[in-house]
Amino acid sequence: GRSLADEPTANSRPQRLLLIGQGPDGSHKPTTHEYFAGVNLVGRLLRGQPKLELVAVSADGDWRDGPQLLERADAAVLFVSEGAKWLSADAARLTAFRDLAKRGGGLVVLHWGTGTKTAEPIAAFVQLFGACHGGPDRKFKDFGQVLPQWTNTEHPILRGLKPFAASVREEFYFALKQASKTGGVTLADSESAITPLLRIPAEDVSGTVAWCWERPDQGRSFGFTGLHFHENWKHESYRRLIAQATLWTLKRDIPATGLDVSVRDQDLTLPESK
Repeated sequence: GRSLADEPTANSRPQRLLLIGQGPDGSHKPTTHEYFAGVNLVGRLLRGQPKLELVAVSADGDWRDGPQLLERADAAVLFVSEGAKWLSADAARLTAFRDLAKRGGGLVVLHWGTGTKTAEPIAAFVQLFGACHGGPDRKFKDFGQVLPQWTNTEHPILRGLKPFAASVREEFYFALKQASKTGGVTLADSESAITPLLRIPAEDVSGTVAWCWERPDQGRSFGFTGLHFHENWKHESYRRLIAQATLWTLKRDIPATGLDVSVRDQDLTLPESK
């Protein structure tokens, strides 16, 4: 038999990043909620990172091999339809995400991946990802023009990010249910355990639309509620935010001037609909 000394150490083996997408969900028109194209682009941005294995998977259907894939992952990016509901829809799936978190794994979630129409899945999701766009009282708006603002700008995730020079068109989710300092769920920024990174103007509710969280289990989570429109990947600030946040959840260093997140036009082009 092999001794433990023969096993590859965590430092010698590549880290494995699971990119979890889905096909069209039937309730959003093409060019919006482009889950699989989105996670593939995250993979494109992180290609060439040393000792990082990228595994893009489709979580359509019952995703029976999901728990096994998560077992072998160091971090996961989740961009799926009604993700908070999806997470709790299968006990083995929820357990696998919890196990990934317990071993200090990274968790990244984008747009409707943060969502659930009903309130029941909120708490389990918040414990993992830090915030949730959930419940019948959830708030969202298609802003024809909105100027988001960075906050906590000294955070390593925001290295090389400049203030937005112009408004963006985006459907943001806000007034999120957030992890509270006492371990529950809160709507109040003052009681929240997460670190806001990007905010939109919002009256009487939280305007946080991107956040990170150093979880009590020593792992790291990040979420962003933008990316309704696939074309918003054209914004360098979006690409940099997502790529750098993903590396941060893997506990990697981010260059002082930020990552190179340049892409070609064809990287942003969606495949032709059949």
